[in-house]
Amino acid sequence: QVQLRESGGGSVQAGGSLRLSCVVSGRTFGSVRMAWFRQAPEKEREFVAAIRRSGGYTYYADSMKGRFTISRDNALNTVYLQMNSLKPEDTAIYYCAATAKISTAQGVRSINEYDYWGQGTQVTVSS
Repeated sequence: QVQLRESGGGSVQAGGSLRLSCVVSGRTFGSVRMAWFRQAPEKEREFVAAIRRSGGYTYYADSMKGRFTISRDNALNTVYLQMNSLKPEDTAIYYCAATAKISTAQGVRSINEYDYWGQGTQVTVSS
């Protein structure tokens, strides 16, 4: 059973920073691609960032480029999302996701490509 557990969410003022973490258990971490998605109230879940198995390739949604950084530590079975210059519109529940599938550069952004999900962590940005 693969389990993903997020942490690091919280409340912050606009312009502030947060670092989310997601620990993976039950599977060899180096064999899975990791991603972060988010879901705001009354909106669909959307892609935030993804990182391939080796950490050599990363992908970002356009609105997060330059502000968010995804990284992974395969020795700790952990993926991170460093979020800087946060805006009120970044308020959402952030989910960690994992998959063993091999996807295209476009496919890594699709919810359907991910088999395992965490419970989510709330991020609230106030103006």
